[in-house]
Amino acid sequence: MTQTKTYIHDYCTIENNEIVLNGTTVFKTEPTSFGDFSKQAYRNSDMQYPKFFKMDALSKLAFLGAELLLSPITSPETENNIALVLANKSSSLDTDVKYQESISDQENYFPSPAVFVYTLPNICLGEISIRHQLKSENSFFIFDAFNPDFMSNYANILLQSNKADLVLCGWVEYFNETYKAFLCTIGTQENTKYTNETINTLYNK
Repeated sequence: MTQTKTYIHDYCTIENNEIVLNGTTVFKTEPTSFGDFSKQAYRNSDMQYPKFFKMDALSKLAFLGAELLLSPITSPETENNIALVLANKSSSLDTDVKYQESISDQENYFPSPAVFVYTLPNICLGEISIRHQLKSENSFFIFDAFNPDFMSNYANILLQSNKADLVLCGWVEYFNETYKAFLCTIGTQENTKYTNETINTLYNK
């Protein structure tokens, strides 16, 4: 099988109250909680998606990055063949802790369905898929640290085997107010913008 060359198309990073798209800051706030930062970022984007406010922090983090990269190239009326491949270190532990707190006090035992639904890290993939009409391949992995070689190889396999027209992949880590999202789109359409860049070099910028 002839291998088709793949290219990084766009990327974004979210950390320390700042959103960077293709190397340019598109939104930044003074130091504040992630909850406050994510609300401000949502309002700044002019997005009309009230369900955003019901999501857990990990889903909000992934959702904001995906919104930047996918909204310009997807249509709600069209099914888009874009695969999702994300990973992190803490899984859904931040939400797991919150859910455990809701059931640990026998005197005030109140399991919350709204929290429980987010006690799997791949729920953020579902939120992105609903928003952008994706019914394609998606996977969420847990690693000790960002694994750019795995991400790049996995994306290339999906593209080479025609499982996807485009792959959104990256790292979305959130635990106890410490967070970083790095997402990029990879496809077979030629793009010379990042000829000398790799997922790893962009992640570390």
